Amino acid sequence: MTLLVTVVLVCVLLGGVIMLTTPARFTATGLLIIDTKKVQTIQQQAPLGTESPLDTGTVDSQVEILQSETIALNVIKQLRLTELDEFVGPGGGIPGAILGAIRSLLSDGPRSDFELTRKALEKFQKRLSVKRLGLSYVIQIDYQSENPDRAAKIANAVAEAYINDQLESKYQASRRAAIWLQDRLKELRSQASAAERAVVQYKAQNNIVDTGGRLLTEQQLAEINSALTIVRAQKAEAQARFDRINGILQKDTGDGTIITEVGAVADSLHNDVITRLRQQYLDLSNREADWSNRYGPQHLAVKNLRDQMREIRRSIGDELKRIAETYKSDLEIASSKEDSTQKTLDQTVKASNDTSQAQIALRELESNAQSYRALADNFLQLYMVSVQQQSFPITEARLITQATPPLKPSFPNMLVVMPGALVGGIALAFGLAVFRDMSDRAFRTASRVQRELGLDCIAVLPKLSFDGAKSPRGVRGMVARALGKQPADGTPVRSPPQRPAGRSQREDERLAGIDRPLVFRPSPMRYVMEAPFSRFAEGLRAIKLAADLHSSSRTNNVLGITSALPNEGKSSTAASLARVIAHGGTRTLLIDGDLRNPSLTKQLTPGAKAGLVDVISGEAALQDALWTDPETGLDFLPVVIDQWLPHSHEIMLWQSTEKLFAGLRASYDRIIVDLPPMAPIVDVRATSRLVDSYLLIVEWGKTKIDVVQMALNDAPNVTERTIGCVLNKANMKAVSRYDLRHSEYYGNSYYSRYGYVD
Repeated sequence: MTLLVTVVLVCVLLGGVIMLTTPARFTATGLLIIDTKKVQTIQQQAPLGTESPLDTGTVDSQVEILQSETIALNVIKQLRLTELDEFVGPGGGIPGAILGAIRSLLSDGPRSDFELTRKALEKFQKRLSVKRLGLSYVIQIDYQSENPDRAAKIANAVAEAYINDQLESKYQASRRAAIWLQDRLKELRSQASAAERAVVQYKAQNNIVDTGGRLLTEQQLAEINSALTIVRAQKAEAQARFDRINGILQKDTGDGTIITEVGAVADSLHNDVITRLRQQYLDLSNREADWSNRYGPQHLAVKNLRDQMREIRRSIGDELKRIAETYKSDLEIASSKEDSTQKTLDQTVKASNDTSQAQIALRELESNAQSYRALADNFLQLYMVSVQQQSFPITEARLITQATPPLKPSFPNMLVVMPGALVGGIALAFGLAVFRDMSDRAFRTASRVQRELGLDCIAVLPKLSFDGAKSPRGVRGMVARALGKQPADGTPVRSPPQRPAGRSQREDERLAGIDRPLVFRPSPMRYVMEAPFSRFAEGLRAIKLAADLHSSSRTNNVLGITSALPNEGKSSTAASLARVIAHGGTRTLLIDGDLRNPSLTKQLTPGAKAGLVDVISGEAALQDALWTDPETGLDFLPVVIDQWLPHSHEIMLWQSTEKLFAGLRASYDRIIVDLPPMAPIVDVRATSRLVDSYLLIVEWGKTKIDVVQMALNDAPNVTERTIGCVLNKANMKAVSRYDLRHSEYYGNSYYSRYGYVD
């Protein structure tokens, strides 16, 4: 939090310094429009190399032209800006003064005109802003200057310089186009005249005569070809009629078939005789059929009718033969006409072949002459337009709003700088905080413990602060108020301890007369009994439950508590857990198993004369070395050493040690062993035959992940029996910030209704 506040204050202070030291600048604005309607009205036909219709890309290109060096240099030269310190000086404010002093010390002499111009150009372009307004043809020109009048003057000068540049560019383009068109026009006229003369000479040499735009032989050939088409059609028609008549005659078998065939083509023959005979035949046929039914087919009248019908068929056949002879004559006449017309056509084609090559060459000459003449006419028109535009150049741009001197400065703007500095400071502060947290390779959330170590995070124990002989943050008072026993004067009152479940009154009497009672100074071991509804006590109960569940499938009386590094709170956690278990009525033994640094012994039994090592070696009896907690009935076996033992791990491997633990398993329901840290000492690895399961204590926000991982990898026999991990000394408010997904899980508001007091 201190880092966040410091960074924000520094950024705000820098913003204030900028406001006080930066010279004020004024922004003048002018509006320029690209007027396309004016161009379309005055300039209906553009010559070669001039304007095209405006589009979005064209307008954006004009914006870039307004910001180009050409326009800037014209304005600098026109207004003589190289003589002003604003453009060639070091700049205003403290940074400018410092830069000017350094430059004066390093400078060899006065700068040249080129250097001054480039310096003025650099500052000019930095303060010039040109942009298009939306999708319109209006362009906004903004310029910042330390002088409001100068800002307006420069903004208007930029617009005027752009308009003059456009006029000059159009004039030069029209002038270059006119010169080029004039030279090209002379060349095209000469080529067109030569091509036309070549056409006339070629016609005279080859006797080619035009008849309304066509050659004489072409007209004759077209007429003969049309006549041949007509004759062939007539011949085809005659042939069809003749073939049809022959087909009918060939099918005549004397049985009346010819009558049917004649009936199918009677309309196409148009012969009155055949029509009359066919009608008579049909009448006789009907009568013959009727009489045959009446009088029989052999009746004389019926036979007469059949004879008449036979005569009619013979007459129809004779008439068809006559018609066939007529059709044959027509076919021969048509064939003769076709042969005559084809012969005439062949003669005409032969005559036209003599002039075909000359005609092809003539067409090529005429095409060249027409092309040259059309090009000459087109270039003449373009040349006349270019000449007219040289005397009347126009531009599509005009200034619709002139820039005026602004009344107040636009930079620095306090409403922008100070909020920006504040927001930037906050963003920078949070960025630094996030970077620091991301680069911190320490355990801060339960999910990270599970992800990095592969162990369950059984509990997160809060960090407790103790001042002298007082409990943390008035816990006694909160507990007393929670129980309704707070005195009127506010003096904390401690409620008398209650008998743990499963402990008889006789055991209470025995504990009341013990010779070696444990005395707990203000510490987590004492706090867990004074605040049984605290988050710390609830976390210890979670550890107890995890150990009980883990021991349900196997004998798991002995629980070893260790850590990767010293000072992670494993000893306090072991003693507090032992008191919680014993307070529940379970026969519990707490053993100080750290033979190098017995911190529990120093805290609980500083006057002990015998301990674990003495009992193992047989120099003292177990009952003479045990100490008892009168409040919970917890037994404690200290470690008493005069000097550090270099081979302390070998003691854990002695047979007498195993024998001692076997006896303790029979006497106690739960044995808690405070083991040394794993990383600096190897003693924990030697306890695998004594300890059933292990609990790893990790200090929140301090112990590095790599250290814990290496410690677990170096002791696989311990790792495989570890039931889980406990994050100790956690800042609960910070935990919710690091674990955003489960932030509400750590909030006290959800736990206060269940008696939580921290």
